[in-house]
Amino acid sequence: MDNCIFCKIAAKEISSTSVYEDDFLFAFRDLNPQAPEHILIIPKKHIARIENLTIDDTELMGRLLVAAKKIADDLGLKNGYRLVFNNGPDGGQEVEHIHLHLMGGRKFNWPAG
Repeated sequence: MDNCIFCKIAAKEISSTSVYEDDFLFAFRDLNPQAPEHILIIPKKHIARIENLTIDDTELMGRLLVAAKKIADDLGLKNGYRLVFNNGPDGGQEVEHIHLHLMGGRKFNWPAG
């Protein structure tokens, strides 16, 4: 999408601190980190929300989770980390492009929110 900030970041039209990239995904450091390590992992394909996924996106979303594991390993998050999808305004989604938050480097509490 022409106006999507995450599409522009993935296309390198807007600078970011990249931590991972392949043909399908782009990952970068969050500008407003909520943990010592806070990475956003996005598909290069624009998909606004979880409800916009189709069966054709199954492999892409699997790649997203495998990339999260690799990034966490690369960051040395051996004691654990949190993965979060925010979906829609009530779910806290601020950018209409599916993105997975990978957060680590500190202990998290439950319940979240």
